[in-house]
Amino acid sequence: MTLSRLLAIVMVAILFGTLGAATGAQDMVEIEYWQYNFGARVGAMDMLIEQFEAENPGIDVIHNSDIPYANFRDELAASAPAGVGPDVVTLFYGWIPAFVDAGYLVPLPEDAFSEEFILEAFSPMVANAKFEGSYWAIPTAVRSLALFWNKDLFAAAGLDPDSPPATLDEFVEAAIATTVYDGDESDVYNITTQGHAPALASQDHHWFREVLIRQFGGAPYSDDGRTVTYNSEEGCAAFSWLAAFETEYVTGSNDILDGATNAFVNGESALHVDGSFRVGTIRNNNPDLNYGVAELPVGPNGEQHTFGSYWTHGITRRANNDPARLEAAIKFLQFITTPEAGTLWVNNVGELPAQLAAASDEAILADPILGPFSAGLAYSHATFFVDESAQRQVLIDAFDNIRLGGMDPCDALDEAAAAEQELIDNFWAERE
Repeated sequence: MTLSRLLAIVMVAILFGTLGAATGAQDMVEIEYWQYNFGARVGAMDMLIEQFEAENPGIDVIHNSDIPYANFRDELAASAPAGVGPDVVTLFYGWIPAFVDAGYLVPLPEDAFSEEFILEAFSPMVANAKFEGSYWAIPTAVRSLALFWNKDLFAAAGLDPDSPPATLDEFVEAAIATTVYDGDESDVYNITTQGHAPALASQDHHWFREVLIRQFGGAPYSDDGRTVTYNSEEGCAAFSWLAAFETEYVTGSNDILDGATNAFVNGESALHVDGSFRVGTIRNNNPDLNYGVAELPVGPNGEQHTFGSYWTHGITRRANNDPARLEAAIKFLQFITTPEAGTLWVNNVGELPAQLAAASDEAILADPILGPFSAGLAYSHATFFVDESAQRQVLIDAFDNIRLGGMDPCDALDEAAAAEQELIDNFWAERE
């Protein structure tokens, strides 16, 4: 082979390699996935993205998980008008109506996510993602509320560490018994170990709305969800019961010990109502915590209730504006909502699989930590929110009016109901 021919072959090879690299770069589709910063969820999604990219080498998924929860909704809303942001986004299911109204989401493609498929393959509460005739999002996992208790703090208070309270009366007794003070027992700031600290900004607004009110014999809303009914005699009794932990029994406050949730995770609180997602936080932040999980205690009427909810994934109008990104977004959404993804999620986050095939795993049902959450799904209630953030805030404000402003619980609840009713009325008025 002559030198000139060898050089020609080398040049062709170099040129072909350069063109091939350019073609490969052009074929690569980049999409963005956004979720708020929650350690266990971030780690689980990183695993799924790694698996997805290995199976789909032409798709690169940028995972934006740096936004704090408190800023997440605002940053999402700001990204849409600017034409930037995610192609696939995680939203709390209660945010769907507001983001649909804003034109942020597009309906799930029926060929990939038919209603028949969703109803057959996913937990019944996923039907709440259907709004104005379309499904807008689909979850990897669902969750319910249950009772967490610290076994060591129970033992220290002389209680049976393996017997959590089964009734609301027993809950009060255990909360009082496990509270430890350093000084005046009428001042929450002297508490060193909390029995129970109400936290409306966390999960207690759900506990009140969908559980306690029903256990006291009332209902949070009318059957069609358009009328607030929680400011009834039964609702007032339930709200007064919850407020008493801070105002009467003085067993804890969300203002101390770095908040009610962190207090429990750090071993400084005996009783805590939370979602199954907290299991992953405990596993990552305090794996030696000696705790148990039980179904929520029953109320005066002996009924069992819990709140069911989920964060769910939707496709944005940004993806919809580009055929290649839309196709990649659909593939990614299908991948992160498979039964296999649900199993990975429960193992790493603690939330239960949204897919019935994965959720029926006997190992989950028998698990002492996950089992109570799974059992609760059979009697859970998923609130239809017109604006979850605003509806949550009215109850937070009402509770603060009691504990900080000294307002009567019934008056505070009446004020909250009027504010929430206005939100609901305005939402539906725009559709009539």
